[in-house]
Amino acid sequence: MRWILAIVSLPCAFGQSATDRSADTALGKRLFESQCAVCHGQTGAGGRGPNLHRPKLNKAPDDPALQKVISNGIVPEMPGAWQLSPHEVASVASYVRSLGSVPLEPLPGNAARGEQVYAAKGCANCHMIRGQGSGYGPELTEIGAKRSADYLRESIVSPEASVPDGFLLVELVTNTGAVVRGVRVNEDTFSIQVKDSKNEFRSYRTSELKELRKLRGKSPMPSYQGALSPEELTDLIAYLASLRENQ
Repeated sequence: MRWILAIVSLPCAFGQSATDRSADTALGKRLFESQCAVCHGQTGAGGRGPNLHRPKLNKAPDDPALQKVISNGIVPEMPGAWQLSPHEVASVASYVRSLGSVPLEPLPGNAARGEQVYAAKGCANCHMIRGQGSGYGPELTEIGAKRSADYLRESIVSPEASVPDGFLLVELVTNTGAVVRGVRVNEDTFSIQVKDSKNEFRSYRTSELKELRKLRGKSPMPSYQGALSPEELTDLIAYLASLRENQ
């Protein structure tokens, strides 16, 4: 019996397991719409998660890697689908692969002008692109591959509506009365490390703190609603959406 099970589990001549070959794309579509669409959009066009209408996915270059990503997730951005069976995982992967044949919808706006808006508004004071700028805010080098245009727009005009996962603003009050605000870098039972707006790292023992406030849902980034003209906002989104790997 052990030999039979071993043979069944071996890859077939085409590099797929029996589970892969039995993948049901229609089932995968239903599972995707009920469990994945909240982040990737109902049609996979993107939202809080990346647009999947691409033939090559950064962290899932082949089917085994895609199934592993679906099963295990990507910490801290994406939870694993532990509740799905191997057949269901393969079916979701099959549906996601089918989305790769759907062309990306062209965005309005001019990316070159958007880059000028990015520079003029001082965005590099908080964000980094290809090693240039400050690391206080989220890294933007590949943001176009990770977030949809709608998500980027919301992040600009209403930052507190879309605070990135793992980005937690905290406010510390020390025993001496000093108040420190920054982004949490690390925390355990005995200490906490934060990065302040000057991009300086500070470390405190819990015993040194009178109060630790976790400002969930808060963002240090101001809203640019009204600070940008409609044309500037459209161009800026076009520029950020163009930021992808290998550029």
